[in-house]
Amino acid sequence: MRGIGVALLFVGALLTATGYGATFLLTEHFRSLGGSEIETGKALAGAMVGTFVGVPLIGWVSARFGGARLAAIGAVLVAAGYLLLAGIASLSSTIVIAGFMVGCGWGMFYLAAPMAVSERVSDLDRGFWFTRFGAFQMAGIGGGPALALFLVDTLGLSTASLFRLLALGCVCAAACLWAFELTTPRPAQPRPGRTGAPRNWVSSIVPLASTRAIYPILMVGVGACVFTGMLTFQSSLARGSGLDASLYFTTYALVVVVARFTLAPAINRADGNRMSVLLLVLMSAGVLVYFAIGYGAPVQVVSGILLGLGYGLVYTVIQTQVVNDAPEAHRNGALTWFAVSYFIGVFGFPAIGGWLIVHWGTQIFLVLVLACALAELALALARNRSRASSAAALNAPRT
Repeated sequence: MRGIGVALLFVGALLTATGYGATFLLTEHFRSLGGSEIETGKALAGAMVGTFVGVPLIGWVSARFGGARLAAIGAVLVAAGYLLLAGIASLSSTIVIAGFMVGCGWGMFYLAAPMAVSERVSDLDRGFWFTRFGAFQMAGIGGGPALALFLVDTLGLSTASLFRLLALGCVCAAACLWAFELTTPRPAQPRPGRTGAPRNWVSSIVPLASTRAIYPILMVGVGACVFTGMLTFQSSLARGSGLDASLYFTTYALVVVVARFTLAPAINRADGNRMSVLLLVLMSAGVLVYFAIGYGAPVQVVSGILLGLGYGLVYTVIQTQVVNDAPEAHRNGALTWFAVSYFIGVFGFPAIGGWLIVHWGTQIFLVLVLACALAELALALARNRSRASSAAALNAPRT
């Protein structure tokens, strides 16, 4: 991949991810309509259901239509969801429908865009391109809410007007992604059934479960709970402390983008198995530090830095692991299950988290987020032990 095609892909990823990042402001939008974190949880529960439509759709038709075209369609659906949210004047079941559209669209983009990258690069270069692509994606996810809060708090833009502006950005993203498919043709794809690749991605979980690919599939789900917990409810966590949630978003986004462009070469050269453990320790520390938020903005900044370094860098490490650990015939299935696991965490967890914040408070909520971070760390250690055992058995002398 090179030239204008790469630029189109990265711009499309940035704009679509900015649209997804606006889900972190749903609580503010619903509060303006008389709602709370519970409505945020309902909307994102609808988004989770939407991903169960969008993600399987990609798993079934990606080989025929191409990942970039499907990612473009996903961006259009995200735009439609935000237009629906912008048009509501009171809380109703419409928020679940809008959430469904955003989730279906983001699910399509989230799976199809990496597939579009993966099918155009070699195994050796996959980590490099996933890291670069992920940097632009994370810039939108983390930087989008910071920019949105600036437009709302400083310039006085309503959340409804903001959602309309984001919808326009997602339409532009769709145009970029469609153009990428045209300007950067993918290699000729073998006909289904001649390579042993399963037509139904669902069945791939059986062979994947017996490989190390199952660990990153589980890891991304619990890691997504940490990510969405700290960002979706950042306004709620900062409320009453006198702190600005945009400081956390800005810190996280800057760290992720800078780290992926400056540290990525070292990450790619390092032992990914050990690196994943180190980065997950940093991520867990980022959640732990937030318990001291009463000490002010420095704690918020340190937490954002640690989460940005930990989650922001480990994500591409385990995304590369899930592809390389999976048998070649089941790689698209592995990426599909990886995305399903991610969305269960990123859209399902807020339904639990919003209820906890409203009924039990932010401290109990943070305890649950920390437990998810430690669970992902435990899975990384288990994967490394499995790998070491396999290597030892392979190298054992035969008698």
